[in-house]
This record gives sequence, C-alpha cells and structure tokens, in this order.
Amino acid sequence: MWSAVRFRLLPAIKLYLLGFKVLLAQLLNKPLKLPVMPRQDGMVAIVTGGGRGIGFEVVRHLARLGAHVIIGGRDELEGLAAVRRIREEYKEAEVEFRKLDLASLQSVRQFAQSFKERNLPLNLLINNASVMLVPEGRTQDGFELHFAVNYLGHFLLTWLLLDTLKDSGKCSYVSRVISVSSSAHRIGEIKLNDLNCCQHYSAHAAYSCSKLAQLLFSSHLHQEMQRGGFPVISCAVDPGMVDTALYRHLWTPLRLAQRVVAHLFFRSPAEGAATVLSAALSPALDGDCGGGYWANGRREMTSPPTFDLQLQLSLWEISIQLLGLQ
Repeated sequence: MWSAVRFRLLPAIKLYLLGFKVLLAQLLNKPLKLPVMPRQDGMVAIVTGGGRGIGFEVVRHLARLGAHVIIGGRDELEGLAAVRRIREEYKEAEVEFRKLDLASLQSVRQFAQSFKERNLPLNLLINNASVMLVPEGRTQDGFELHFAVNYLGHFLLTWLLLDTLKDSGKCSYVSRVISVSSSAHRIGEIKLNDLNCCQHYSAHAAYSCSKLAQLLFSSHLHQEMQRGGFPVISCAVDPGMVDTALYRHLWTPLRLAQRVVAHLFFRSPAEGAATVLSAALSPALDGDCGGGYWANGRREMTSPPTFDLQLQLSLWEISIQLLGLQ
C-alpha cells in the first residue's frame, strides 16, 4: 500500500503542486514579447513536432523570416496541413514536412540520413516534440515512452546531425541546438540503473525524469562543443505552461478542469514559442553567453542535479551504449 502511494501518488502530487507554483509565477509576470528579429535568409532549421502547438508557431515565425524550415513529425496529415497553412499565410515560405517518429530509432536514423543526402546546411535544430503522462508502454526498441520520445530520440537525432551542425557553423551562423524542456525537471530524478522505469512506474515521474535528462544532455553537449572549439551552442528552454494538446492524457476530470484553467490563464502557443525563438535567434546567445536554461527570455537557475558533471557524463555514456553509437 505505502509502496503504491510512494511511487505513484507522490510524483503526481509533486508535479501538480509545481504546476500551480509555475502558473502563479506566470500570472505575476508578463510573457516575453519577442523583439523584431532580422531576416534569416539562408538559414536551414529542423523543428521536431512542428505540426502544432509551440512547434508550429516556431516554424511559422522562422518561415516568415525567410528560413528554410523542415518539420519533423509523426503525423503526416497534421504536418502537411501545417505546411499548407503557413504557405497560405506567407506565399514565399520555404517550409516542408518530413516523417519523423521519435519513438522509433529506425525512423530517426532514416530521417537524419535522408536529410544528410540532400547536402543542405543545418543551422538550427529545435528538439521540441514531447509527450506527457502517456500510459505505461514501451517502444519497438524496448524503451519507456517518455524516455524514448522526449530524450533518447532527440539524443540520437542530434548525434547523427552533429557533423552537419558543426560544418554549417563554420560557414555562417553559429549553429544552435535548442532543447524544449520544462520546469518539471525540478522534481525529476535520474536513476542510471533504471532509466526505463521498470522497477516502479509513474507517468508523472517518467515525464519529469525525461525533462531532467534533456537538461543534462543539453548542458553536456554545450560543454563538449566548447571544449572542442566547435561553432555550435546548446541550450534548453522552458516555454512555461502553454495551452496545447500536451495535456490530453490527464485523468479525465483533471483534463476538464485543465481546459477551463488553460483557456483563462495559460500562455498561448505563440507566447510559448517566443522563448524558444529568442534562444534560437538572439545574437546575445553567441559566444560566452550560450548554453544554459532559459525561461521567459532570461537565463534561470536549474535544480542541483543539472550541475552534476558526473551525472551528465554517465547519462551521456549510457545513452551512447543504448543507441549502439561509437
């Protein structure tokens, strides 16, 4: 009995209390107003999960600025509809959809290989796609869904495209890898011997852990790029509580209440996208100001585990082993 409470109920309570705290903070602070950004002609960007929500607004804004944007997503109908909407709004928009299922390592490899065969530069990789509170399940590769989609799939995608990012950074823009994380990382706990949550499963804990893993990855990647002198920066962003479909797996009574609260108090997808776009495009993040965790256009402190260099390295090395990378 106590075990069930400890491993299922407590993570849920922690996450909802954190959400209430974040929502109060949002109500006391105005959302970031994105300044006028320069044209991005010649930039090539990949946005995972760009068919709806925050990702769609990011794609839409980048396309309006002249960037060539590739939406990587699982739902082809949704992705193609997003492309049509953007092209109807901006006739000259250079935007396209490519199939990418982050829950399938094969799909990630095919997407990366297909992109590299086109010999395009890659100036911006926005790891945006996410799932939250999905029922317990495993991917075809045997990984827990939150861990696979939110973290491991993006790890593999970034790894496979890293040489292209490095080469593109030498030619023009300093390339950027933006990981869209969440304040939920603050209650996450990385168990290196149980990354798949096999011992005790809680969707709330699994989501929080995947978001912490994203931050550890983002920070370690940035350090690796800086040590190697590569023209690539990596940072994580928190868009806040945004009214998107991310909450669709909430328990039905909570989902009904969330819809009302979200309509009144959550940020819009465009407001959530502003922090992502600021990190992606602001010249202020080049050089020594790169990296870190950004929320509402400002660098913010993260939880103590994110500063654990040994934890960062251990997760990085285990991920490489799980993916069979060299």
